[in-house]
Amino acid sequence: METLLVKLTQDGQFSSLKKHMKTCGLMEVARNKHFGRSGDTLVHYAARHGHLDILDFLVKEIGTDVEVYNNDYKRPLHEAASMGHLACVSYLLQEGAKVDSLKKADWTPLMMACTRRNLDVIRELIEHSADPFLRNKDGWNAFHIACREGDPLVIRYLLDVAPDVWRSESKTRRTPLHTAAMHGCEKVVDILLERCDYTPDNKDSCGATPFMDAVRNGHISVARLLLAKHQASPTAVDTLGVQPVHQVAVTGQDEALRFLVRELHVDVNQRATGLQLTSLHYAAKEGHVSTIKTLLDMGADLHAQDKKGRTALHMASIGQHAEVARTLLQLGLEDSQDASGTMARHFAKKSDIIEVFDNS
Repeated sequence: METLLVKLTQDGQFSSLKKHMKTCGLMEVARNKHFGRSGDTLVHYAARHGHLDILDFLVKEIGTDVEVYNNDYKRPLHEAASMGHLACVSYLLQEGAKVDSLKKADWTPLMMACTRRNLDVIRELIEHSADPFLRNKDGWNAFHIACREGDPLVIRYLLDVAPDVWRSESKTRRTPLHTAAMHGCEKVVDILLERCDYTPDNKDSCGATPFMDAVRNGHISVARLLLAKHQASPTAVDTLGVQPVHQVAVTGQDEALRFLVRELHVDVNQRATGLQLTSLHYAAKEGHVSTIKTLLDMGADLHAQDKKGRTALHMASIGQHAEVARTLLQLGLEDSQDASGTMARHFAKKSDIIEVFDNS
């Protein structure tokens, strides 16, 4: 009987819900019961699914507290905001819901609203004094989250009502510009470069720049924008000494590789870290056959060795990538000893890559 209450609430069957409550004497259950692993109440379900009539009934007639929280400390306002239900958001605020209540991980309703492209809900929360500068446990504020989602209207609105909201870094020193670049939100990046005073090649705690985030995720148009409007460097290095040309080899972004090498004239054989690794080493270690072919087509040195005397074949074997090892051998890279006398085949553990070496 109690689970039927949840289903009727979720489905928005208001008249059936009232009848079932009164017939079965479940008014107290409806007011206080927490259901399932999440510990949601009926008010949570009503707010999440946008059923304003049921929400009003539960609050006004049943007497459920609008600030009731579940096991994650989510209030009904979190639910309504996260699902973009403006009428429910407005109602809960009118009934006294705290606009900046915190759920688990310190997320506010405004942060939840920014995960949706719903400017009306965001505006409603802001007009009820929601604080866009509050940060969650990772150091993200609502603007960070909006930059990830990529709605230009939301970004412009937040900058209008809180002009300094962009001056925020996460606990790993990532800015909203990093976030927008990483997710390929070109229009948002354009707005940020126009309206915010970001330092070119601002680095996070790992030394990553917005340009790096853009290219290693294949967002070439965003990378072009950062070059044109922000003087981004295509050869900046992170804390490990790795450049974008190495990072795109790791992620297997072949078009980004062509962009860096052919258009920006980045050295395809550029070395990285104290180990003196090339992009070919990285691509082999990650198992990217097509990236290896792209690199070689652009002049990568098939026989390049790192500081330990290891070739791309060693890296392929370390990563247990049989197809990469086969490809490198077919292209003419012979197995050899590294500085410690270890052959690439000695790193092979899986049967398929052992077979590749046995048949070579």
